[in-house]
Amino acid sequence: MMPRTQYAKSDDVHIAYQVYGKGSKNLVLVPGFISQIETYWEQPNWAKWLERLGQFTKVAMFDKRGTGLSDRGVAVPDMDKRMDDIRAVMDAAGMDTAYVMGISEGGSLASVFAAYQPQRCEGLILYGAFARFESWFPTKEALEELFEYAEDNWGSGTALPLFCPETGDEPSFQEWWGKYERTGASPRDLIEIMKVNSQIDITDILPSIKAPTLVLHKTKDALIDIEGGRTLAQMIPGARLVEFSGRDHFAFMGNERDEILVEIEEFVTGAKPKPVFDRVLAAVVFTDIVDSTAIAQEFGDEQWHTRLEQHNALVREQIREFRGQEVKSLGDGFLATFDGPGRAIHCAKAIGEVVSKLGLRVRIGVHTGEVEIAANDVRGIAVNIAARIAELGDGGDIVVSRTVKDLVAGSGLDFESLGRKKLKGLSEEWHVYRAL
Repeated sequence: MMPRTQYAKSDDVHIAYQVYGKGSKNLVLVPGFISQIETYWEQPNWAKWLERLGQFTKVAMFDKRGTGLSDRGVAVPDMDKRMDDIRAVMDAAGMDTAYVMGISEGGSLASVFAAYQPQRCEGLILYGAFARFESWFPTKEALEELFEYAEDNWGSGTALPLFCPETGDEPSFQEWWGKYERTGASPRDLIEIMKVNSQIDITDILPSIKAPTLVLHKTKDALIDIEGGRTLAQMIPGARLVEFSGRDHFAFMGNERDEILVEIEEFVTGAKPKPVFDRVLAAVVFTDIVDSTAIAQEFGDEQWHTRLEQHNALVREQIREFRGQEVKSLGDGFLATFDGPGRAIHCAKAIGEVVSKLGLRVRIGVHTGEVEIAANDVRGIAVNIAARIAELGDGGDIVVSRTVKDLVAGSGLDFESLGRKKLKGLSEEWHVYRAL
């Protein structure tokens, strides 16, 4: 549930903020270049990530002056005024001290606050952040392209793939990002804010930061170069750098989103969280390239690597299209879950079609049952059954359990019985079918 939006007074400017969470430790979330705290909650992955943050901290987050729900049309602020805004929010939230987490461009402000207000900063967390603006926009031409986008396409969401190249082409995600742009700042305000941001260089103050510091960064971050994070970690005394895989800039996107939360929780609370197991009903899908070893030998390493990357991109695109969740890549296949068996089968059909255009054949297994979700993995007997069912197929086959067939009755999907089969590692036989 979205927290209530309130206003703190910073001099004569009203700063929109929200407070939520049940943890004993305070955490202030300093946003990136634009934000709109109510729009956060409309993106399912963002909302889930924030809710998880609130399980071990009391969170205060806000829109910086001139953006989001805070007062607009105010003069473009300098760092001093922005630091005043953090203090005003902490005071309004009843936080004498807090861990301060800066995201992206907000990392620079959080760092300056930690340096100038050490008595109020228990610890500093920097995610996808930088010391110099050049880590974000390395050339003047790159910044001019953003200005052109602001003038001609702001609010369309079409810039999202620049932030999230792995997931940013999903239509509903782009639609949300378009709204986020519109509600975060007007085109003119965005341009003026970015002109001020282009002067950011906080390298001289970094050695003065005394707060314990955790720097989190994706090594292949598509927006902020990893050297931005590495510079922060090198220049802040005692800072610890943790790098993650993935290219999407947002902390709440990608398989590493849970790992990021684990690092934050350990830093704030002093202990790694115990694995959380959630039992849910899911349609489990296993895909596997048939004869992958022989094909790799025929193609050669370079050509096979290229073909495999194309395969992976196409499979991921279909999983997203049918609202599935990629659990992990298995080298020459994928494990994914869906919230309905019908979508799982339609996705399997689509995967078979698009992958065949690469000259590859896949066999796919689908089963529905309870699974345990922990961190970035799923486990349980349902997962084992789906894997064993997949092994029964030939190239192009989608093999499903009777449970799946029964659940999609009336959907128009047709099946051919393959009889009862003994599945490796399982004591009972299973009646399986080929989806037609």
